[in-house]
Amino acid sequence: MRHRTRPTSLLRSRDARNAGRAPIGYLSARCEEGCTYSAFPVSQLSCPPYSIQADTPAFRLATEPADLHTLVRLCILTAIAKLSSASLGTPCRKSKFSWHNLSRPPAPSLETSRMTVKQRVEEVFVTEGVPHFTFVKPPNYNEILLDIRHPGKPVIVEGQSGTGKTTCVKKILEQIGGEAPAYLTARSPTDVHRIEEIARNSIPGRFVIDDFHRLASPTQEQLANIAKFAAEIGPTETPQTKLVLIGINQVGSELIQLVPDIAKRTGIHRIQAGSKEHIDRLIREGSEKLNIEIAGADALFAESRGDYWLTQQLCKTICVINDVLETQPARRRIAFDIASLRMRVVDKLAAAFYPAVKEFCRGVRFRPNNDPYLKLLQKIGQQESSIVDLNELANSNPDARGSINNIKESRLAILLRDKPTCAQHFYYNPDTKNFAIEDPALFYFLKNLDWSKLRHDCGFRAFTKDAEYDFAISFAGENRDLAREIATQLSLLDAHVFFDEHFEANFLGGAWSAQFERIFARDSRLVVCLLDRFYRDKIWPTFERECFLPRVPEGEVIPIFLDDTVFPGLPKDLIGIRFERTHDRKIEADRITDEIVFKLIDRLSQ
Repeated sequence: MRHRTRPTSLLRSRDARNAGRAPIGYLSARCEEGCTYSAFPVSQLSCPPYSIQADTPAFRLATEPADLHTLVRLCILTAIAKLSSASLGTPCRKSKFSWHNLSRPPAPSLETSRMTVKQRVEEVFVTEGVPHFTFVKPPNYNEILLDIRHPGKPVIVEGQSGTGKTTCVKKILEQIGGEAPAYLTARSPTDVHRIEEIARNSIPGRFVIDDFHRLASPTQEQLANIAKFAAEIGPTETPQTKLVLIGINQVGSELIQLVPDIAKRTGIHRIQAGSKEHIDRLIREGSEKLNIEIAGADALFAESRGDYWLTQQLCKTICVINDVLETQPARRRIAFDIASLRMRVVDKLAAAFYPAVKEFCRGVRFRPNNDPYLKLLQKIGQQESSIVDLNELANSNPDARGSINNIKESRLAILLRDKPTCAQHFYYNPDTKNFAIEDPALFYFLKNLDWSKLRHDCGFRAFTKDAEYDFAISFAGENRDLAREIATQLSLLDAHVFFDEHFEANFLGGAWSAQFERIFARDSRLVVCLLDRFYRDKIWPTFERECFLPRVPEGEVIPIFLDDTVFPGLPKDLIGIRFERTHDRKIEADRITDEIVFKLIDRLSQ
């Protein structure tokens, strides 16, 4: 009987049946000139990625040989695969395969025992794509597998950057087998169109949707409703939509808020950062493949904080530094200095990330003292997690609270909307105030960045006063429309303006007097006051004036004179802006831009 084995039958799993068995023979590939390409025992034929499907006759013969001819054909097929993948080059045309001592295996020589299948370092410690040799299952791997395998059950996989969410899902799909589902990511405009089509039309099929949090809220809600329906009806003969959604932390809870009934019917799984045991296993398995020992490997866990990607990157860099580019012929111990290693990795990442970080820090429109974006990134780089709530970040960092509050309401969202390069690397939800750095490489880069150099390279001043607002506008009710127009135009120029009606919701339950005293006395860079006869005698404008008068000598108060009214406490020669109001709103709007707004922006930049 003729047995057929196909290269497509090759699996990537060890076979326990070979464990601890003496090899039954050795296969060599030699050319007629005597060059040996490979020599290895049959007991190693099941090592990934060259083992073959366990239910084939040929596999059984590899452990319990009954048909030597079939076994030889198996060995030749495996040898070809190994030789090709090991990058040993294509065997020459004179190459011949031979089987030695089928009945009585030879005692392996020292040379033979050391001969292993060579692996490249980038194939072992993988920083791009899915690792094969160094994948470590998270503790809830089997639970995720069961839910993904369930025909109709929607699945959510969430976690921080670097925890291996996407890798875990891909490994599970590989293990399950069968026809692979469509993989779509919200980072791809083409995929987004496809996702929106699926959401609108409930297209049947199996879909993995990565970066789910980046989708527009209407699309998220449509997908949540599809998932709810699929979960309710359960497995049926009618084709339905199977969704596996991958995103950052809180994706599950946010989806439940959109469609509350989905909670009990959805598999929600969070991938945690790796424990020391997980990281040690990754390092150990990779080291075995390369026949090395990394001295002081415990320091890598402290450096990576359980980040799988970073661990892979650090290990690969250590190997490169020590000239380990592939499996070593003899066991080798290699060492590293953590400070030098960190510098090496950061320098390599700078080419990819420094331009985007610099562009983010300069804001929508650059000004030498407009540095709240830089202060925000600097504070995030000091956090344990790459996903932060900006409200919590502001409250826990008084020295940067003003800068964070300055941009978190609208300016940050505008920046990411107007600068695609920044949006590629940073994510912000203005509703939840969640800010995320999704690439673990970028997060590590920020943690070790020279911020003084970055400030200099951006063109910022060495020091700028932290303030919650760039401008605070003081006015009488009769000039509210003018104040509103000034505030609107300043905001369009990336300035943060306190205009009371924009912040009423923020101060509900509090006293206006306490808020006004804080804002006009301390928490604004400049105060703009609209002075006229109405302003002089009103209660609130008078209170505000008393708050900011101590700032007049410092040049931090800019008066806009709407008439010739004299005000106690304001020097008669105080330089301001004279503006004559008109009844033509369009003409007045253009004049406000030219005569007021541009001058204020110029003053802010000084």
